[in-house]
Amino acid sequence: MECQEARPLLLDYQRGQLTPARHDEVRAHLERCARCAREEAAERALTNLVERNLPQYPAPLALKRRLAAHWPAPGVARHSWWSGWRRALAPAVALAAVLVAGVSLLDIERVIWRPSDAPGALVTEAVNDHLRLLQSEHPLEIESGGIHQVKPWFAGRLDFAPIVGFEGDADFPLRGGAVGYFLDRKAAVFVYSRRLHSVSLFVFRADGLPWPTRGLQRIGGVDASVKVARGFSVILWRSGELGYALVSDLGSRELVELASKF
Repeated sequence: MECQEARPLLLDYQRGQLTPARHDEVRAHLERCARCAREEAAERALTNLVERNLPQYPAPLALKRRLAAHWPAPGVARHSWWSGWRRALAPAVALAAVLVAGVSLLDIERVIWRPSDAPGALVTEAVNDHLRLLQSEHPLEIESGGIHQVKPWFAGRLDFAPIVGFEGDADFPLRGGAVGYFLDRKAAVFVYSRRLHSVSLFVFRADGLPWPTRGLQRIGGVDASVKVARGFSVILWRSGELGYALVSDLGSRELVELASKF
């Protein structure tokens, strides 16, 4: 297993969501690859620090990703084992020190990470989140038994109630759902399909995001942004306090057809 294959599986590896054979492959790779082992350990350390020890300030996944991106590369061979780990864990230690001092995680986010003000950031995030679902061996946390089974499953798992009016049909059946992240906030993920194509719908709180205001298209009574990025069609819209991102490798025309059903 190479690094580019192992890294997208690290979260599923930590959560125990890989098959036994796949789990052993990732573990074997981590034992021989210092860089991937450091990323896995750093991700685990931040998860323990922020999400478990401080449940009142749950760490957004986007924040942890950006922290990991700023950690230094592994030291040269002459450096000791501990010196490499000490540098890798320095951001987590600093984060703990700030929290002990009484600064809220929201203040830390403003210092360490600021979301881009460009509306294109939403398109990029939508495509990245869709790709992560495609790469996951267990993308669905609940298999579809219909929208009336999937929607209630999110109760207690999110800080909002997702509103999705489309139940799925013969052209776009609902496969199931999962809890995900969209930038700095949790999202309800509904997965539909169209022939052999997968379609992801992300529902999340809309406040504070750089929503596009130009070149909008009227779809089903709302003004939506329709874009194509890296071969994926992305439709963004907001309704009330909620935002929606619909993503697939379907053509824009077919995805607009699905968006109109919502």
